[in-house]
Amino acid sequence: MIKNKKGSNKAKALLEEIGFDEITDIPMDIFVAGLGATLIEESLPNSDGKIIRGNTKTLIKVNSDIQFEERRRFTIAHEVGHYLLHSKLELEVHNETSNSLNWFNSAEQQAKKGVQEWEANDFAAELLMPEALVRKETFRKKFSPDLVKQLSKRFKTSITSIIYRLLSLDIYPLFVVFISAGIVRYWSKSNNFWVRVQNITKLPPPQNSVAEEYVEAGYEYIYTGNDKTQTIDKSTWFELKEDEDDSDFFEYCIPTKQYQTIISVIWEE
Repeated sequence: MIKNKKGSNKAKALLEEIGFDEITDIPMDIFVAGLGATLIEESLPNSDGKIIRGNTKTLIKVNSDIQFEERRRFTIAHEVGHYLLHSKLELEVHNETSNSLNWFNSAEQQAKKGVQEWEANDFAAELLMPEALVRKETFRKKFSPDLVKQLSKRFKTSITSIIYRLLSLDIYPLFVVFISAGIVRYWSKSNNFWVRVQNITKLPPPQNSVAEEYVEAGYEYIYTGNDKTQTIDKSTWFELKEDEDDSDFFEYCIPTKQYQTIISVIWEE
């Protein structure tokens, strides 16, 4: 993953400047106004948010049709990142869904997309899910779908955002795969997750994977509660070393039927 910390460093400095450990309970319109911009909610076709700079005023717009508050908050935080980091942007339109997908992209693909998008996402992640607090909330706790859900409620951010944060901070050894329209588009893993990945990019999810089940189920949720964590063989996603016996790994999938996407998380106890 990209190690450019300009965005997160700016968010940390901002929180220190305003004297808050977090902004979880601060209404986003008040927060934006305190920074000298104006937040407007209106219908934005084909976009979740945009930033418009004038000579004396900056408008941050968020799509009023966004269904989930967590996604709305991240969109606003992303645009605030552009506002504070990228003063040369005159007009910028973003689709937060595609931004979210790019979190799990390779450094090469990120470079093609543009470093400014990475920095704005990195800023938003640190602003809404401060590293120190995330590490505190996960201290001595095992990774699980329930923990992800708890953190999502705690920080008022999406489950996908939480998984990205845990991955980027190397809090747990995780392997995360992004699947779109039944094809693995890209993957990323924690620095401390020592596995050899099979050739999976641009192919359907491997046989016997939980991701394969979700594709076959039309991206409908098929597991709930404790069953969200499914046991799989290590060899499902990874190459085994010579003379290495297969072992139990775990897989947890977050499907989005609207976009025909799946985020698959694989880990070992």
